Amino acid sequence: MSAAKQTPLLQSIRLRILILVLCPMFLMASVLLGMLYYWTTESGYRHLLMKVSTDLAVADQSFRNTQQNYLTELSLLAQSLQFRKIYLQSNPLSPQTPLKAKALTSQLKKLKQLSKLDFIQLLSTNGCQLLQPQDCSGSTSPLFKQAINGRAVSGVEVFSNLQLQKFSSALAKRAIVTLIATEKAKPSAKMVEDRGMILHLVYPLADQQGKVQALLSAGVLMNGNATLVDQIKATVYSDLSLAYDSVGTVTIFLQDVRISTNVPALKKPEDRALGSRVSEQVREKVLVQGKRWIDRAFVVSDWYISGYLPITDVYNQRIGMIYAGFLEAPFKRDFYRWMWQLLLIFVVIVTVFGLLVILGAKGIFKPIETMVTVINNVRKGHRQRIILPAKTSNELLTLSLEFNLMLDQLERQHDHIQYSADQLEVKVSQRTKALNQHIKLLHNTREQLIAREKLAAIGELTAGIAHEINNPTAVILGYLDLLMSELGEAGEKVSDEVELIVQQVERIRSIINDLLQFSRPTESTSELKNLSINDVIESTIVLIKHDLNAKNIQLTLDLKASTVICSNRQQMQQVIINLLTNAIAASRNHGRIIIRSRNWRQQGILISVKDNGYGIAAEYLQRIFDPFFSKTPGGTGLGLAVSYSILQGLDARIAVKSRPEIGSQFYIWLPKNTSQLAATPFKIK
Repeated sequence: MSAAKQTPLLQSIRLRILILVLCPMFLMASVLLGMLYYWTTESGYRHLLMKVSTDLAVADQSFRNTQQNYLTELSLLAQSLQFRKIYLQSNPLSPQTPLKAKALTSQLKKLKQLSKLDFIQLLSTNGCQLLQPQDCSGSTSPLFKQAINGRAVSGVEVFSNLQLQKFSSALAKRAIVTLIATEKAKPSAKMVEDRGMILHLVYPLADQQGKVQALLSAGVLMNGNATLVDQIKATVYSDLSLAYDSVGTVTIFLQDVRISTNVPALKKPEDRALGSRVSEQVREKVLVQGKRWIDRAFVVSDWYISGYLPITDVYNQRIGMIYAGFLEAPFKRDFYRWMWQLLLIFVVIVTVFGLLVILGAKGIFKPIETMVTVINNVRKGHRQRIILPAKTSNELLTLSLEFNLMLDQLERQHDHIQYSADQLEVKVSQRTKALNQHIKLLHNTREQLIAREKLAAIGELTAGIAHEINNPTAVILGYLDLLMSELGEAGEKVSDEVELIVQQVERIRSIINDLLQFSRPTESTSELKNLSINDVIESTIVLIKHDLNAKNIQLTLDLKASTVICSNRQQMQQVIINLLTNAIAASRNHGRIIIRSRNWRQQGILISVKDNGYGIAAEYLQRIFDPFFSKTPGGTGLGLAVSYSILQGLDARIAVKSRPEIGSQFYIWLPKNTSQLAATPFKIK
């Protein structure tokens, strides 16, 4: 055996030894890496969520502190000696002189500038502006009612643009924020947000006796208020509170629109993302459900570890949100860098161990090469045995000994198989002769079966003719009895019945012809004419009236079909008589049978015959149209088979729906012409 042919096998052995040695270590290291990845991811992510939860709480508290600071500053300014002096001298409750009003207005402007307020006004307790008595359109804010009781209060309110116009047109213009289409936000047709979120402050002004005479109302507009969110951000995300290149942001929302934020804009990172909107998922949970959101969220253009809290106004309504969050990417980058370092260390360790295993396994390969050489020679037909040096390990020596014993056994089995093959050829020749004899016997048996089937077909045809003759014979006998009872001097009264007897005799001849057609379905001898199916049904009822009266069965006709079809009158009469005869046989005394006819999709007629008799069991429904199958005592089982054959010749269809002890209903669909049935399937509903 050449070295080139040995190499793949030797490489396979080396590979297997390497796998057997390294696989446990690889699996253990993989499991450890997976567990480490899972624990690190879960722990790190949980830590990030805990941090953003803390950041959100700090941002919310900072927002409330800012609100309280503005109220405190307004209170200090209102209580200053200079303001109190001008306020008391002006006596705002009395009519104002131009000089006093000017002084009070100047003082209010000074207070606005000192406290950096967006508006400040002096109101009476009923909401009218004291410096403009004609303006009594003051707010109905609950803050006024609280301040009248002598307590300085503050809260968040939403002012319409018209309300902001009353303070100044510049303030109303500042409040306008153009909405920006934002990925994952809830679709909205609104293009501009012109309302303003106001930090509303109200301070009560009392006289020297402590009675509240007026209210000092002031406010700070949060729309576009970068100073406010930057102060909150500086409080929440101080230096070294985040990863090296992570960014913390704070946002104030009016509903789901960013009206004040330090999140960078999508197209111009140097600008702020004012007018962008929060995702629909966050909006639903925070604004609609009023819950806190702590999770990773897509903010404008990137993923942030985010926290959202609802902002409620003085009416306790959710009007917006406050957000705090930081970029997720720097934390994920650090985590993946650390995982890649661990993976590199793992690859180096596996490589070193693999080299050591290959070097240590060389002593095993030499005896195996000898075994491979012997195996190849044996495969070529040579009888050879494995001989190994005495210094070979005991395991390999034992393996070579067992292998030699196996070769001995294989040679014995080969000789035995060769002998058996020779014997098998003789037995195959004998079995072939016997098989040919069985084949001849099968051919003879098949010919006998065909002959028996022909005889059975003739029997079916004969029994069918006899059965179908019985129906008109029974009618003849019934009317003969009636004729005999009516004969005498009043013989003229039975002339119609005698005519019917003649018609039934003619029908017997037609039935015999139809039975011949039943035995030869490809040959049609029926004469087709245009006829009204309702007339056929009504004329048929007269023929079975005697059977109906015998069991006191109520027959109801609901004939509304108006379509004229092309068919054979006597054949259709025969089908209807068969169905009615079966219905009468299956009905109890005083039963009920209903016959209906309807137009079917302007392409034919649907006839149904329904009774409330014993019904048909489900296991028999598939066999009721088979010849000689009948569960009715005394029945031959040919009525429905003949009817089925007649309807097939007329290119019609018949179906049945039945429930035991409730009744059966047969459906017949008759097309206008023979081409419509294939195009329009018939289905029972």
